[in-house]
Amino acid sequence: MGRIGKEIAGQIISFLGLVLVSVTCGIPMWRVTSYIGANIVTGQTIWDGLWMNCVMQSTGQMQCKLNDSVMKLSKDLQAARALVIISLIVGFIGFILTFVGAKCTGCLDKDSSKANVVILSGCLFIVSAVLVLIPVCWSAAITITDFQNVLTIETQKRELGASIYIGWAAAALLLVGGIILTTSCPPQKPMYGYPGYPPAQMYPYAGPANYGPVYAPPSSQPYTAPGSYAPTKPYGAPTAYSARQYL
Repeated sequence: MGRIGKEIAGQIISFLGLVLVSVTCGIPMWRVTSYIGANIVTGQTIWDGLWMNCVMQSTGQMQCKLNDSVMKLSKDLQAARALVIISLIVGFIGFILTFVGAKCTGCLDKDSSKANVVILSGCLFIVSAVLVLIPVCWSAAITITDFQNVLTIETQKRELGASIYIGWAAAALLLVGGIILTTSCPPQKPMYGYPGYPPAQMYPYAGPANYGPVYAPPSSQPYTAPGSYAPTKPYGAPTAYSARQYL
Protein backbone atom coordinates (compact mmCIF):
# COMPACT_ATOMS: atom_id res chain seq x y z
CA MET A 1 0.00 0.00 0.00
CA GLY A 2 1.37 3.39 -0.99
CA ARG A 3 1.63 6.41 1.20
CA ILE A 4 -1.53 8.04 -0.17
CA GLY A 5 -3.49 4.81 0.37
CA LYS A 6 -2.27 4.61 3.97
CA GLU A 7 -3.29 8.18 4.65
CA ILE A 8 -6.77 7.72 3.18
CA ALA A 9 -7.32 4.46 5.08
CA GLY A 10 -6.11 6.03 8.32
CA GLN A 11 -8.37 9.05 7.85
CA ILE A 12 -11.46 6.94 7.19
CA ILE A 13 -10.88 4.56 10.10
CA SER A 14 -10.07 7.39 12.51
CA PHE A 15 -13.13 9.35 11.41
CA LEU A 16 -15.35 6.35 12.12
CA GLY A 17 -13.73 6.11 15.54
CA LEU A 18 -14.51 9.76 16.25
CA VAL A 19 -18.13 9.23 15.24
CA LEU A 20 -18.42 6.32 17.66
CA VAL A 21 -16.84 8.40 20.44
CA SER A 22 -19.50 11.06 19.84
CA VAL A 23 -22.21 8.41 20.05
CA THR A 24 -20.71 7.06 23.27
CA CYS A 25 -20.66 10.53 24.75
CA GLY A 26 -24.22 11.38 23.73
CA ILE A 27 -26.46 8.39 24.33
CA PRO A 28 -27.51 7.74 27.98
CA MET A 29 -26.74 4.03 28.01
CA TRP A 30 -23.62 3.64 30.12
CA ARG A 31 -25.57 1.58 32.67
CA VAL A 32 -28.87 -0.19 32.22
CA THR A 33 -31.17 -1.38 34.99
CA SER A 34 -34.12 -3.66 34.30
CA TYR A 35 -36.69 -3.96 37.07
CA ILE A 36 -39.83 -6.06 36.85
CA GLY A 37 -42.20 -5.96 39.81
CA ALA A 38 -44.92 -8.36 40.82
CA ASN A 39 -46.85 -7.37 37.72
CA ILE A 40 -45.37 -6.95 34.25
CA VAL A 41 -47.13 -3.63 34.03
CA THR A 42 -44.85 -2.20 36.72
CA GLY A 43 -41.68 -3.11 34.83
CA GLN A 44 -39.32 -0.30 33.88
CA THR A 45 -35.86 0.18 32.42
CA ILE A 46 -33.45 2.84 33.72
CA TRP A 47 -30.68 4.19 31.56
CA ASP A 48 -27.79 6.11 33.11
CA GLY A 49 -25.66 8.39 30.91
CA LEU A 50 -23.15 11.17 31.17
CA TRP A 51 -25.63 13.95 30.58
CA MET A 52 -29.07 12.55 31.39
CA ASN A 53 -30.98 9.65 32.92
CA CYS A 54 -33.93 8.04 31.21
CA VAL A 55 -36.70 5.80 32.51
CA MET A 56 -38.73 3.69 30.10
CA GLN A 57 -41.96 2.12 31.30
CA SER A 58 -43.26 -1.21 30.10
CA THR A 59 -46.07 0.70 28.40
CA GLY A 60 -43.53 2.37 26.07
CA GLN A 61 -43.54 5.74 27.77
CA MET A 62 -40.07 7.28 28.26
CA GLN A 63 -39.03 10.13 30.53
CA CYS A 64 -35.55 11.68 30.48
CA LYS A 65 -34.05 14.16 32.91
CA LEU A 66 -30.83 16.11 32.52
CA ASN A 67 -28.24 15.87 35.26
CA ASP A 68 -28.41 19.17 37.10
CA SER A 69 -25.06 18.76 38.86
CA VAL A 70 -21.91 16.81 38.13
CA MET A 71 -21.62 15.90 41.80
CA LYS A 72 -24.73 13.72 41.52
CA LEU A 73 -22.86 11.38 39.19
CA SER A 74 -20.60 8.61 40.40
CA LYS A 75 -16.85 9.13 40.31
CA ASP A 76 -16.34 7.02 37.20
CA LEU A 77 -19.01 8.91 35.26
CA GLN A 78 -17.58 12.24 36.41
CA ALA A 79 -14.17 11.25 35.05
CA ALA A 80 -15.78 9.78 31.93
CA ARG A 81 -17.49 13.07 31.11
CA ALA A 82 -14.18 14.96 31.18
CA LEU A 83 -12.05 12.32 29.45
CA VAL A 84 -14.50 11.71 26.62
CA ILE A 85 -14.73 15.43 25.86
CA ILE A 86 -10.91 15.71 25.84
CA SER A 87 -10.75 12.65 23.59
CA LEU A 88 -13.10 14.30 21.09
CA ILE A 89 -11.06 17.52 21.07
CA VAL A 90 -7.74 15.70 20.61
CA GLY A 91 -9.19 13.47 17.89
CA PHE A 92 -10.67 16.44 16.04
CA ILE A 93 -7.30 18.23 16.04
CA GLY A 94 -5.64 15.07 14.73
CA PHE A 95 -8.25 14.75 11.99
CA ILE A 96 -7.60 18.34 10.84
CA LEU A 97 -3.85 17.70 10.78
CA THR A 98 -4.32 14.73 8.47
CA PHE A 99 -5.55 17.11 5.77
CA VAL A 100 -2.72 19.58 6.42
CA GLY A 101 -0.03 16.91 6.03
CA ALA A 102 -1.66 14.82 3.32
CA LYS A 103 0.53 14.16 0.32
CA CYS A 104 -2.25 15.09 -2.11
CA THR A 105 -2.61 18.61 -0.63
CA GLY A 106 -0.38 21.64 -1.07
CA CYS A 107 -0.42 23.08 2.46
CA LEU A 108 3.26 22.16 2.94
CA ASP A 109 6.04 22.08 0.36
CA LYS A 110 8.45 19.41 1.63
CA ASP A 111 7.45 15.76 1.75
CA SER A 112 9.34 15.30 5.01
CA SER A 113 7.28 18.06 6.67
CA LYS A 114 4.04 16.50 5.41
CA ALA A 115 5.05 13.10 6.74
CA ASN A 116 5.92 14.55 10.15
CA VAL A 117 2.51 16.24 10.37
CA VAL A 118 0.75 12.98 9.45
CA ILE A 119 2.76 11.12 12.10
CA LEU A 120 1.74 13.76 14.66
CA SER A 121 -1.92 13.31 13.74
CA GLY A 122 -1.56 9.54 14.16
CA CYS A 123 -0.11 10.04 17.63
CA LEU A 124 -3.04 12.30 18.53
CA PHE A 125 -5.48 9.60 17.42
CA ILE A 126 -3.70 7.07 19.63
CA VAL A 127 -3.92 9.48 22.58
CA SER A 128 -7.62 9.98 21.83
CA ALA A 129 -8.14 6.21 21.85
CA VAL A 130 -6.45 5.88 25.24
CA LEU A 131 -8.53 8.76 26.65
CA VAL A 132 -11.79 7.09 25.67
CA LEU A 133 -10.63 3.62 26.69
CA ILE A 134 -9.86 4.61 30.28
CA PRO A 135 -13.38 5.75 31.34
CA VAL A 136 -15.08 2.94 29.42
CA CYS A 137 -13.03 0.24 31.14
CA TRP A 138 -13.33 1.98 34.51
CA SER A 139 -17.12 2.21 34.29
CA ALA A 140 -17.37 -1.39 33.09
CA ALA A 141 -15.24 -2.62 36.00
CA ILE A 142 -17.38 -0.76 38.59
CA THR A 143 -20.62 -1.97 37.01
CA ILE A 144 -19.49 -5.61 37.03
CA THR A 145 -18.21 -5.31 40.61
CA ASP A 146 -21.51 -3.86 41.85
CA PHE A 147 -23.51 -6.47 39.99
CA GLN A 148 -21.57 -9.34 41.57
CA ASN A 149 -21.69 -7.82 45.04
CA VAL A 150 -24.08 -9.75 47.27
CA LEU A 151 -24.84 -6.65 49.31
CA THR A 152 -26.30 -4.80 46.33
CA ILE A 153 -30.08 -4.72 46.21
CA GLU A 154 -31.59 -6.60 43.30
CA THR A 155 -33.41 -3.55 42.02
CA GLN A 156 -30.18 -1.50 42.01
CA LYS A 157 -28.04 -3.94 40.07
CA ARG A 158 -26.96 -2.42 36.77
CA GLU A 159 -25.63 -4.01 33.62
CA LEU A 160 -23.31 -2.81 30.90
CA GLY A 161 -25.03 -0.48 28.46
CA ALA A 162 -24.51 -0.03 24.76
CA SER A 163 -22.22 2.96 25.31
CA ILE A 164 -19.57 0.70 26.85
CA TYR A 165 -19.41 -1.56 23.80
CA ILE A 166 -19.49 1.38 21.41
CA GLY A 167 -16.64 2.99 23.35
CA TRP A 168 -14.52 -0.15 23.03
CA ALA A 169 -15.15 -0.23 19.28
CA ALA A 170 -14.29 3.48 19.01
CA ALA A 171 -11.00 2.98 20.87
CA ALA A 172 -10.08 0.06 18.60
CA LEU A 173 -10.77 2.08 15.44
CA LEU A 174 -8.80 5.07 16.70
CA LEU A 175 -5.86 2.85 17.59
CA VAL A 176 -5.83 1.18 14.18
CA GLY A 177 -6.18 4.50 12.35
CA GLY A 178 -3.45 6.12 14.43
CA ILE A 179 -1.03 3.24 13.89
CA ILE A 180 -1.63 3.35 10.12
CA LEU A 181 -0.93 7.09 10.04
CA THR A 182 2.25 6.79 12.11
CA THR A 183 3.75 4.44 9.52
CA SER A 184 3.98 7.32 7.03
CA CYS A 185 7.69 7.79 7.67
CA PRO A 186 9.55 10.71 6.02
CA PRO A 187 12.41 9.95 3.60
CA GLN A 188 15.65 9.57 5.51
CA LYS A 189 18.01 10.49 2.64
CA PRO A 190 17.68 11.31 -1.07
CA MET A 191 17.84 8.32 -3.37
CA TYR A 192 19.63 8.50 -6.70
CA GLY A 193 19.56 6.23 -9.72
CA TYR A 194 16.81 3.94 -10.85
CA PRO A 195 14.56 2.17 -8.33
CA GLY A 196 15.38 -1.49 -7.89
CA TYR A 197 19.07 -1.15 -8.72
CA PRO A 198 21.82 -0.85 -6.11
CA PRO A 199 23.95 2.31 -6.22
CA ALA A 200 27.28 2.10 -8.00
CA GLN A 201 30.31 1.39 -5.84
CA MET A 202 32.73 4.24 -5.41
CA TYR A 203 36.51 3.64 -5.50
CA PRO A 204 39.09 6.09 -4.12
CA TYR A 205 41.69 7.56 -6.48
CA ALA A 206 45.15 6.12 -5.80
CA GLY A 207 47.20 8.21 -8.25
CA PRO A 208 50.19 10.42 -7.46
CA ALA A 209 49.61 13.27 -5.09
CA ASN A 210 51.80 15.77 -6.99
CA TYR A 211 51.04 16.69 -10.55
CA GLY A 212 53.57 18.10 -13.04
CA PRO A 213 54.19 18.39 -16.78
CA VAL A 214 55.36 15.21 -18.46
CA TYR A 215 57.12 15.44 -21.83
CA ALA A 216 58.16 12.65 -24.18
CA PRO A 217 61.10 13.05 -26.60
CA PRO A 218 60.08 13.36 -30.25
CA SER A 219 60.48 10.31 -32.43
CA SER A 220 63.07 10.31 -35.25
CA GLN A 221 61.35 7.61 -37.30
CA PRO A 222 59.37 8.68 -40.38
CA TYR A 223 55.61 8.50 -40.29
CA THR A 224 54.09 5.59 -42.21
CA ALA A 225 50.32 5.52 -42.59
CA PRO A 226 48.44 2.28 -43.20
CA GLY A 227 46.60 1.86 -46.47
CA SER A 228 47.16 3.62 -49.76
CA TYR A 229 47.89 7.02 -48.27
CA ALA A 230 51.53 7.97 -47.59
CA PRO A 231 53.03 11.41 -47.02
CA THR A 232 55.36 12.74 -49.72
CA LYS A 233 57.90 13.93 -47.17
CA PRO A 234 58.91 12.15 -44.00
CA TYR A 235 58.44 14.08 -40.81
CA GLY A 236 61.38 13.96 -38.49
CA ALA A 237 62.02 15.44 -35.09
CA PRO A 238 62.62 19.20 -35.12
CA THR A 239 66.23 20.11 -34.52
CA ALA A 240 65.69 23.67 -33.32
CA TYR A 241 63.99 22.67 -30.06
CA SER A 242 65.31 20.58 -27.23
CA ALA A 243 63.39 18.72 -24.60
CA ARG A 244 65.47 20.35 -21.87
CA GLN A 245 63.79 23.69 -22.48
CA TYR A 246 60.53 22.31 -21.02
CA LEU A 247 62.02 20.70 -17.90
